[in-house]
Amino acid sequence: MLLKIYPENPNPRAIQQVVDCLKDGGIIIYPTDTIYGIGCDIYKQKAIEKIIQIQGNLKKKSSLSFICYDLSHLSDFTTPINNTVFKAMKRTLPGPFTFILNANNQVPKLIHGTKKTVGIRVPDNSIIREIVHVNGNPILSSSIKDEDEFIEYITDPELIYEKYGDLVDIVIDGGYGDNIPSTVVDCTQDEIEVIREGKGDLGLLLG
Repeated sequence: MLLKIYPENPNPRAIQQVVDCLKDGGIIIYPTDTIYGIGCDIYKQKAIEKIIQIQGNLKKKSSLSFICYDLSHLSDFTTPINNTVFKAMKRTLPGPFTFILNANNQVPKLIHGTKKTVGIRVPDNSIIREIVHVNGNPILSSSIKDEDEFIEYITDPELIYEKYGDLVDIVIDGGYGDNIPSTVVDCTQDEIEVIREGKGDLGLLLG
């Protein structure tokens, strides 16, 4: 189904409808502050497997990350992070950055694969953050892509629904998405390393 939710004031009943779907093992497509994402509850193994199948390009699982509400649950899924990284995250989140961190044993193995890392996202988008907040734990995230090399990302939710409506349970229409992905930052070593420059102010990231 295509479900309209307004970012200015997300309807609590619509949010609950999405959360009920996630808890039931459903797959959703949702807006972020960058690209529309496809995701599910991180503890629903069959849903994760289906997303990997739908996306096709996730054999290495390197494109999977978590959407979190804020940084309060960081220690639930990552090994201790140093002060420099934590300050960088505080400065830039919520915002268009994905932080690659070392995962702990709470991260489902299906997500981190052989490399024990996890991408953490706190998007500046009230719809998906409210869904995560009500859900009570993070949502798996992968960007929606288009096969057309000239239009790498689909920004129109109605076109997304046309393409993915039969493959997922809910497509959330939260308005037009962006076509610039998040900036990906590797924080698994001592130094912060930008591995993909996308949306976001790098000056803010590096202080």
